[in-house]
Amino acid sequence: MTKNTKETHYVITYREPHEGKVVTLKAKTVTDSSLGLSFISISDFVFDTSSLVVNPAEEELQKRFEGIKALHLSIYTVISIAEKGSDDKTLKFKKDKSNLVILSSDHQPKDH
Repeated sequence: MTKNTKETHYVITYREPHEGKVVTLKAKTVTDSSLGLSFISISDFVFDTSSLVVNPAEEELQKRFEGIKALHLSIYTVISIAEKGSDDKTLKFKKDKSNLVILSSDHQPKDH
């Protein structure tokens, strides 16, 4: 886990699959997941520990992801990914995710 947030990093906002709670997490690496086309892998988590003000939400995330090598998220739970920092490093995926289709839960085939 990295403490320096001045380098380029990503701010990932996603919805927890179990609780439905919206979580914002910072990480240095976002890549394709080995779990399949509809997943991304988030690693090298970034936590700001240099601040004099204690942020309970940040502390909770730091404890939660302590010892976690990578977080694999379904792209359907991801709300946004923002790139922050001064390095010119762009987010690139090896697999094209642009043609994935999302079906609503109420999608039912119609009988003719």
